[in-house]
Amino acid sequence: MTRLRALVALAALIVAGGLVAIIPATAASAAACSASWQASAVYWGDAQVSHNGRNYRAKWWTQNEAPPGTTGVWEDLGACGGGTTPPTGGTCSYPNWTAGTWYATGAIVRYTNGLYYIAEHDNPGYDPVVSTWYWEPYTCGGQPPTTPPPTDPGGFVVTEAQFNQMFPGRNSFYTYSGLVAALSAYPAFARTGSATVQRQEAAAFLANVYHETGGLVHIVEQNTANYPHYCDPGQPYGCPAGQAAYYGRGPIQLSWNFNYNAAGNALNLPLLTNPWLVQTDAAVAWKTGIWYWMTQNGPGTMTAHNAMVNGAGFGQTIRSINGSIECNGGNPAQVQSRVTRYQQFVGILGVSAGANLYC
Repeated sequence: MTRLRALVALAALIVAGGLVAIIPATAASAAACSASWQASAVYWGDAQVSHNGRNYRAKWWTQNEAPPGTTGVWEDLGACGGGTTPPTGGTCSYPNWTAGTWYATGAIVRYTNGLYYIAEHDNPGYDPVVSTWYWEPYTCGGQPPTTPPPTDPGGFVVTEAQFNQMFPGRNSFYTYSGLVAALSAYPAFARTGSATVQRQEAAAFLANVYHETGGLVHIVEQNTANYPHYCDPGQPYGCPAGQAAYYGRGPIQLSWNFNYNAAGNALNLPLLTNPWLVQTDAAVAWKTGIWYWMTQNGPGTMTAHNAMVNGAGFGQTIRSINGSIECNGGNPAQVQSRVTRYQQFVGILGVSAGANLYC
């Protein structure tokens, strides 16, 4: 009887695999699970979600990066609803990845490089290194966590040294500080998805910028004969700055009165009446480029941002910017120029180029 009372008061003995675990009789139950994480949802700082049996808190704005993620945005709040922590120690016994095999969300595989990856979305055997929308690196069996390339202290995935390497002959107007200052206009730019996706998006944007401006050399469109053509008098607001005022400017060569009007409204800047701001203020110039990248489909079917973060590939960014002229065989040399620059830039940032490079 004494022995029985001791067992009741102290613990229950569970024998599994030859090991005895002592469970306190008053053990607290796991926390309730928060709402499940959704890939398409936008989460702001302090938002809480559950994923794979654990609760997480967002430290800042995030979208598409599944907890626990790779950027540090998610704080692990512990197991919920009786969930358990996925094993990270011991010997890994996950199967080798096989192309063409269907993988459900949560599947863990060993890739040909010896590293492990977990499926963040169902997929029919996409390559874990190329299809970073579907796969995230997974720490397993004492394997050290994947360390992404360094980021700028301001939070941009391209450091100033890397920026200088990309644009060694750039015009002094296009400052790195102006680019970093412009990031606040669209916080999701190059901050969505995994560390790899963020760098791929930054490289894709800068590669297209390089092509549009001759390596950040040109601030304004060089063909002055085109200037009077960019006024659409049929717009209700007309061309208050003058018929020849809406020529191409900035890193994406913003042109037409309706684009200046839309960008000005979005950025709270008087660009319709003062389009010259784009060629005199570096931060404004960069903001117009990021505005187009984040919000405009152009001749394509999606924004360039969505093309990169949703796995459509670099080729769709070309289509969104100048697809009606360059894509579908329209100008393969121009397409190749953009692709070559993108491949160079992802190399500088230390990530793969991904799939679907051409349009």
